Amino acid sequence: MAIAQELFGTLTAIIRLRARYVPVPPLLIRRFSLWSTKKDPDLESALSRNKRWIVNSRLKNIILRCPNQVASVTFLQKKFKTLDLQGKALNWLKKYPCCFHVYLEDDEYYCRLTKPMMTLVEEEELVKDTQEPVLADRLAKLLMMSVNQRLNVVKLNEFKRSFGFTDDYVIRILPKYSDVFRLVNYSGRKSSMEIELLSWKPELAVSAVEAAAKKCVSEPSFSCSLPSSWTKPWERFIEFNASPYISPYQNFGDLVEGSKESEKRSVGLVHELLSLTLWKKLSIVKLSHFKREFGLPEKLNALVIKHPGIFYVSNKYQVHTVLLREGYNGSELIHKDPLVVVKDKFGELMQQGLYEYNHRRYLANLEKKREKGIESVKPVVRKKDRIHNGDDVDELENHRERLGGLFDPEERKRFYQILFSDTH
Repeated sequence: MAIAQELFGTLTAIIRLRARYVPVPPLLIRRFSLWSTKKDPDLESALSRNKRWIVNSRLKNIILRCPNQVASVTFLQKKFKTLDLQGKALNWLKKYPCCFHVYLEDDEYYCRLTKPMMTLVEEEELVKDTQEPVLADRLAKLLMMSVNQRLNVVKLNEFKRSFGFTDDYVIRILPKYSDVFRLVNYSGRKSSMEIELLSWKPELAVSAVEAAAKKCVSEPSFSCSLPSSWTKPWERFIEFNASPYISPYQNFGDLVEGSKESEKRSVGLVHELLSLTLWKKLSIVKLSHFKREFGLPEKLNALVIKHPGIFYVSNKYQVHTVLLREGYNGSELIHKDPLVVVKDKFGELMQQGLYEYNHRRYLANLEKKREKGIESVKPVVRKKDRIHNGDDVDELENHRERLGGLFDPEERKRFYQILFSDTH
């Protein structure tokens, strides 16, 4: 009531000012998120993006597509705009000497991937090859959950990285499993190309919830990852979980839209979709593109918000993302897909190069000060150490001492905790 009165008073004052032809300053309106879950610091940290990793991953792919896998820095500079970057490409590449080898030839700079980077590229390709049967099963499970056992290729491409599919998954997987999949186009339009399931696989029609129940020798049901202090959400969860679990793989044609059974099936389907992703998360906007294909409710955002014990919804970076709570222990993934493990190694290599670059700059600046006769200023120590030592310690040296090694777990945690967005 007080807010309404205050707003009414503000609008009245503006009208009066306009009547006197007095310039009115712009009305500042704070934007509030219409829906999101109560913030969880650990899961918010898990959803943090790292723009540096994303950019370097894309640069890696650009270089690999160039002739002899060598790109001129001038060419990469032109690509910087598409990567939403400013500044000189040469300076950026030199920051990551463990990833990119920059050299001068005929008065022009060129770049290729370093040997450690190429080793990881080969490891990633090997993992992709060995994971092909797993990816084929994953694709089959997606089709088995869809209404007509087929999905649009263009739409599916939005999710390909979330599910671990390669850029060429259509030509890599479909020909090898021609008895399971086929490409169809019933409308004739290029954008209407679909992947259709040819044969149902009963052994794959087992959800993550059912698989977990089988291990525990119990009835399938959802798990709640909320603190015990969340009394009301726990009560709602227990009431919701009391009814029988409905598998997302079974026919839901008899379910009445808006019924409790229909809601149970929809929650199970979203749970299963998230279970199949690499990082147990999906963009809600992109997921909503598949409402018709998966028979999801129109108000998908309301569905996931209604079950905070199962799903965590964040609007970090103004992108609404739904995350599977049971997939994380704090901010760390509980089960890491082999592809995630390789991508973590890319992050470690990049961090190593950045550390070496910063250390070299520190030593170079120190040498310049010595040449000019400037005494090195002793840096500041951490607050808790000032009792014992009033001198300052340089940030880099202090940081290095705290690490106790290059790949300190806390540093790695800050650097690439769920570095990847759905657009990686």
